Amino acid sequence: MLGDVPAGDLGRVDYHEHFFQRSPLLPGEDLDDEELSGREAVLLRRSGFEAVVDATPLGLGRDAPGVARISRASGLAVVLTTGAHRSAHYPPGHPVPAAPSAVLARRFTTDLVEGAAEDLHGGAQGAGEPAGAVRAGVLKVGIDYWRIDGFAHRVVEAVAAAHERTGAPVVVHLEHGSAAHEVLDLLGAAGVAPARVALAHVDRNPDPGLHVSLAERGAYLGYDGAARHRTHPDSVLLDCLSRVVEAGAGARVLLGGDVARRSRYVAYGGMPGLAYLGERFVPRLQLAVGAAAVDAVLRDNPARWLTWVR
Repeated sequence: MLGDVPAGDLGRVDYHEHFFQRSPLLPGEDLDDEELSGREAVLLRRSGFEAVVDATPLGLGRDAPGVARISRASGLAVVLTTGAHRSAHYPPGHPVPAAPSAVLARRFTTDLVEGAAEDLHGGAQGAGEPAGAVRAGVLKVGIDYWRIDGFAHRVVEAVAAAHERTGAPVVVHLEHGSAAHEVLDLLGAAGVAPARVALAHVDRNPDPGLHVSLAERGAYLGYDGAARHRTHPDSVLLDCLSRVVEAGAGARVLLGGDVARRSRYVAYGGMPGLAYLGERFVPRLQLAVGAAAVDAVLRDNPARWLTWVR
């Protein structure tokens, strides 16, 4: 959001957060206040991160000009996302789930090449800056729990077409970490190599053997479940990640927070906030796997993933 930046110059990257988001699955949890989201970005920057991927795709309240202003004010480089989430995140009558794959492909490609247009039915763009001034850098696909529905198939086709045109990387929302190999198979058949794909929420199923097998195919492993203690304590994620690194797959690990709720953002009056990852989780990870491995997870791995490769 500070202009085009080579992926290798981004520094320490949080691969998955949200500054704006709106979904019927999360009533009362909208991220829709630019000032407050900007304050949260400052907290993330102070916690040791220099860049972040804003993973809100098309139609869910994405505000490209607002994110650009947050980036400039905070000094945090932000990579915008295009693509689509799983169908349950869109209300009835929303135009994104109804669109054919060819229409989605054109829209995703436009966001990447020309600039992100106004979000569709998910919230108005902020004023004072044309939406097209900001280009997206990542494509997104969302799938359900052990289910890839017709809409997800169309999104995969559209993402694959946009990826072929641009070489932009892909991130996949895995519901509870399910169907990881299956979605890699589907993307691969459409022309997207596993080495261009980050599997978000893979740590919601903290199975190091599964993770190593995914890494062996070339996929990136998105660990973003820190502070979700109701599901797993951080120790489970740290142990799983450590075993993946010990097995030689540390070069495929990405780290993020995906806090994604106004009730969990400090600036909105909640907790633990985006800074939890850098202040609480990263020091424990460094003790577990060492400084060199953490540097790879935060710098080298996201730099490779975020580089456009045609």
